[in-house]
Amino acid sequence: MDELKADEMTRRVRSYSELMDFKTFQGIATFFRSNFRPHRDGVDIALIGVPTDLGLTQRSGARHGPREIRNQSCNIFYYNPLTKVIPYEFARIADIGDVPLPSAFNLENVINELYSFYAKLHSEGIVPVSAGGDHSVTYPILKALGAERPLGLIHIDAHLDCTDRIADSTLHHGGPFKNAVLDGVLDPKRSVHIAIRDPAAEFEQFAYDSGQTVINIDQFYDLGVKGVIAEARRIVGDGPTYISFDIDALDPAFAPGTGTPAVGGISSYEAKRLLIGLRGLDIVGGDLVEVSPPFDSAGITALAGAQLMFEILCLAAEAFSKRAK
Repeated sequence: MDELKADEMTRRVRSYSELMDFKTFQGIATFFRSNFRPHRDGVDIALIGVPTDLGLTQRSGARHGPREIRNQSCNIFYYNPLTKVIPYEFARIADIGDVPLPSAFNLENVINELYSFYAKLHSEGIVPVSAGGDHSVTYPILKALGAERPLGLIHIDAHLDCTDRIADSTLHHGGPFKNAVLDGVLDPKRSVHIAIRDPAAEFEQFAYDSGQTVINIDQFYDLGVKGVIAEARRIVGDGPTYISFDIDALDPAFAPGTGTPAVGGISSYEAKRLLIGLRGLDIVGGDLVEVSPPFDSAGITALAGAQLMFEILCLAAEAFSKRAK
């Protein structure tokens, strides 16, 4: 029986190798060597780059994240060796390129351009899985996807990102989830923040006052990965849910290339286990943000980001297939 299962897996993998015209060192880099379809025709799940870091408060560089995540993602095979999921069996998936940002140096305009882009995708029934960019980009995505019904949220990060104004602006990378709750596109009762060790968390009382759940890094290790998974699943329930993963949730030993590193985070393996444990939820989109290649010449941060983005893609593909039935 095991040999039969191995033969079937080999057949499935080979079929997708042929379908995707698999070439190791040729052609332009796309996310996971997916087909490049900027026109979006026949696309169910879009892989998207969001190359802006205008919302950063510290070290810039996340605007280069999508390009390097694409490069590193070419090292990732197109099936999940732990779950045996091939996302391309569940949905039509393509890299549609980067979001056009004509207002590249005006943050308020960029936020509006992102909202318009993702609202159009949403109206076309396309599920977005994005690579940032800094965390300010998540707010317009949530605003677009949660317009008809507030979304649940699983947010994995070192920081709460529920703060108020910084330098007289609320559109920075530290405030996307407060903005989304205030706009009514994010359900605070169905929102959970995981691996938090933010030194400013005591000043982000809005998260607690609005009913969001915070699992700080000590609670993460007290509960263990299985306990955190169970709690996250309980909180978001069966409703539409968005996943936002800031790479600085990982300890800097695993992800040095980020704008606001915080010592004492989770490992790459724990992050993978956590995401895999979310299978079966109604995932309607996700993002992987804050990869900053200039601070990591070895590329290990972008490689970790690519792997975690692939895990989110697998979740989104299975959820899409379930909704389509």
